[in-house]
Amino acid sequence: MENKLKRIQQKMDSPLVSMGPIRLRQPIPNQEVEQVDPFLLLHHYGPYAISPLNNPFDLGPHPHRGFEPITLLFKGEQLHRDSLGNEMIVKAGDVQWTTAGRGIIHAEGPSKEFVERGGELEGIQLWLNLPAKKKMMPAAYQHVKSEDIPVVQNDDKSLELKVVAGEQAGKKGLIKTQTAINVFTVKAHTAGEITINIPEGHNTALYLLDGEAIVNNEQNLKKGATQMVTFTQEGTHIHMKATEVSNLLILSGEPINEKVASWGPYVMNTQTEIMEALRDYQQGKMGYLY
Repeated sequence: MENKLKRIQQKMDSPLVSMGPIRLRQPIPNQEVEQVDPFLLLHHYGPYAISPLNNPFDLGPHPHRGFEPITLLFKGEQLHRDSLGNEMIVKAGDVQWTTAGRGIIHAEGPSKEFVERGGELEGIQLWLNLPAKKKMMPAAYQHVKSEDIPVVQNDDKSLELKVVAGEQAGKKGLIKTQTAINVFTVKAHTAGEITINIPEGHNTALYLLDGEAIVNNEQNLKKGATQMVTFTQEGTHIHMKATEVSNLLILSGEPINEKVASWGPYVMNTQTEIMEALRDYQQGKMGYLY
């Protein structure tokens, strides 16, 4: 197969949107892009200064069905609880990967100890679609600690790429995935560059959390300006050069190419299935969490 650079397809900013008492960045969906199939939503929250006097990001128990809500925590500390009985402290650098499947109820927010001592909270909330045949699979939860995530370094060790899910340079992520995807985080300790292999046929997005970067030697990314680029399915790699200390998220996945019907916390294929999800939640079929 020819070793070819994927072309930049779209570039977009990351506008601030209001979600209840908090403001966060939402590059997906936006006015131009409904999804980067199979990725349905990307929320970049924070950094928020959390203290006993200010704790807006405390999400009480709520249900999900039909997709995988994922949290990548960059700063701070969160407590995860769910109807499967899991209760975990998620620390900076950790990843929590929930497969909602037929239904789960979970709650997350800064841990009590973190609120009391205060600090910054920042993370990415990602919604990953499930194909129709897996939407009603049993719910599951995976938690990977920062120190256990495989790391790939560039030649001069100025950049660290963490393989959360998928594979890069012979390193495999510990997350068990339901579809063919890659989730990588990149930390640039100083200016540096890296070439990242992405399978032909994948939909791909690169998102800048902070810092500055040049993608494929043509597109500058900067916080508050263009923060995300997507790529064509053709090609086998992308090139990224950080010009200063930076944090980035790279996503790629085999498109599912199915109709999406969504309402609030449910992502299914038809409106009938959405109605069934509402009913099942009300009847307690997704479990309980208090």
